[in-house]
Amino acid sequence: MRALRDLDGQTRVVGVIGWPVAHSLSPPMQNAALEEMGLNWVYVPFAVRPEWVAEALAAVRALGLVGINVTVPHKETVAQLVDQLEGSARVLGSVNTVCNREGTLVGLSTDGEGFLRALQEAGGSVSGKRVVLYGAGGAGRAVAYAVANHGAAQLWIVNRTLQRAESLAALVREQCGIRVSALQLGTEEAQRVTRQAEVVINSTSQGMHPHEDEPPIVAEEWLSEGQWVCDLVYNPRETALLQAARRRNARTLDGTGMLVHQGALALESWTGREVPIATMRKALHAALRAREQSRGH
Repeated sequence: MRALRDLDGQTRVVGVIGWPVAHSLSPPMQNAALEEMGLNWVYVPFAVRPEWVAEALAAVRALGLVGINVTVPHKETVAQLVDQLEGSARVLGSVNTVCNREGTLVGLSTDGEGFLRALQEAGGSVSGKRVVLYGAGGAGRAVAYAVANHGAAQLWIVNRTLQRAESLAALVREQCGIRVSALQLGTEEAQRVTRQAEVVINSTSQGMHPHEDEPPIVAEEWLSEGQWVCDLVYNPRETALLQAARRRNARTLDGTGMLVHQGALALESWTGREVPIATMRKALHAALRAREQSRGH
């Protein structure tokens, strides 16, 4: 990361807003990329209370920030406040990246494409596959749309609140024209489709630190050899769900790949340049190891 003494009157600022935001690992990942790219930029976390999101966006414009990432719980609020929405953000009503284009704030969503790139990098695909997605929150919405838009044969959305899953399923059906069903978490039908699916995705926070000891959202006996089991949680990397999947000889994808690729897409949108993904991944893994070691002492 750029040393404080190297900052000057030409330094450009990007960052991430959320509440809370202290846990974010985007700063070490993005600052490593910025240094590698030779840019006089710095990436900063900003803790923004929900009632202050409008003021935070006004500050992006007023202070001339290049852009910001947006994490929970602000993604849908920001979508209502930016000047323009592009791509999947317009469909989803959810934003994880804001670009300041000469005072015009443009909202993007890179989560879904980030997931697809991570899965492809690991050797997987959703094209022609039956996919079950657990969770219908912000990340779940982005992944559902991306999966449906990239050729999944069928999508089941499983959520604790059935109405939220039904709303997302209706949106995806309307936009993508594939078979999409909404199911209640904990039902026999959810178990049946999980056993049938070729790709299983957890977009909920279940199993995230400090709740590593929670049982996985998908029972181990529902998983099978040959399935892709993906967990968007990246802290810890090896969640209880992925441990269960490995025991069943399923193929697994942890959440670090999506975090890296959605961050790379955001950085590309700000800089207009190719970004060093290997450097971002190395910095993220180092930050995760440091965090795990600090918890162990």
